[in-house]
Amino acid sequence: MKRIVWFTVIVAGLGATAAGAGPLRSRSVTRGQSPQVAASTAPVAAEYRTSCSGWLSPTAKPEKPETLPLVWVLDGAGDLKGCSNSLTWANMLTDNPVELSVFPWSHGYRKLWADQTDSDHVREQGRRLAETILERKAREPGRRIVVVGHSAGCGVALAAGDALPMDAVNRMILLAPSVSTGYDVRPTLWSSREGVDVFCSKKDWVALGFVVRVVGTTDRSRLDGAAGRWGFQPKGSKALADVEAARFRQHFWTEEMARTGHTGGHHGVNAPDFVRTYLHPLMLGQN
Repeated sequence: MKRIVWFTVIVAGLGATAAGAGPLRSRSVTRGQSPQVAASTAPVAAEYRTSCSGWLSPTAKPEKPETLPLVWVLDGAGDLKGCSNSLTWANMLTDNPVELSVFPWSHGYRKLWADQTDSDHVREQGRRLAETILERKAREPGRRIVVVGHSAGCGVALAAGDALPMDAVNRMILLAPSVSTGYDVRPTLWSSREGVDVFCSKKDWVALGFVVRVVGTTDRSRLDGAAGRWGFQPKGSKALADVEAARFRQHFWTEEMARTGHTGGHHGVNAPDFVRTYLHPLMLGQN
C-alpha cells in the first residue's frame, strides 16, 4: 500500500471580472507544503481547487471528483482566504470527502472596506455565482451542491440564493455572516433543498460588534446588528412560514465548540477540528 497526497489548483477566467486572466494553469503541491503557500500565488480572477488524499494500492484508481459533493466557498472581505485555506486543510486531513471550489468575488486583496460596504458589488457577485452554479449543475446533473460563506462572503451567498431557482442547491452554510439580522432569508430557504445552517456567536464582539457598528453590515444596515452575532431575526413581512422555518437552523456558539478550537471569535469557525466536527457532516448530508 502506498500513501499519496496531491492537490491541484486550476485558474480560469470567469465573466467580466476575469478578463485577461490568461490561459489555464495547473500546479501541484507536494506533501507537507502549506495550503497558504499554494493560495498566495493564485490570480484574483477565478480559482478552483480540488484536493485528494488516501491509501491506494498500486492498481487502485482515485475516486473521481464528480462523485464527491461540490462545495462552493466564499471567503470573507479582503480576499484573505482564511476560510478557504482552513477548509482545504481540514479536507485533506479527513481524506478529502468533498471537492472544494473557491469562488472569487472580492474587490482585491486586503480591500476589506470596499468588500464590506459595496452592497451593489455583493449583489452582482451573487448573481454571477448563481449563474456559475447553474452552469456547473447543467454539466453535472444530480451532483450534491453545497454553498459555504464566511462573514461578508455570506452576503454573496445570500444574493446567489435570491437569484437561484427552487431547490437549486442542496444546502447553504453561513459562517459568522456580517449581513444584518433583518436580511430576508426566505428566497435562499427555497433555493436550498435541505435548508440553511447559520453559525453565530455572541462573543464575536470585535468584527461583528465594533466594526459593524462603525461601517455597517454588508447589506448596508446600521439599524440592525450582524446576524453572525445575534442570529437572523425574521419579523413582520419577512416572517417565516412553517415550511420555511423547517429549513432554517441557527447554531449559536457553545462551550462544547471550544473543544474543537472555536472559542467564539470571528475566525473560530475556520478551526480545522470545528470544520471536521460540525461542517463536514452538513456538507455530506449526514445531518
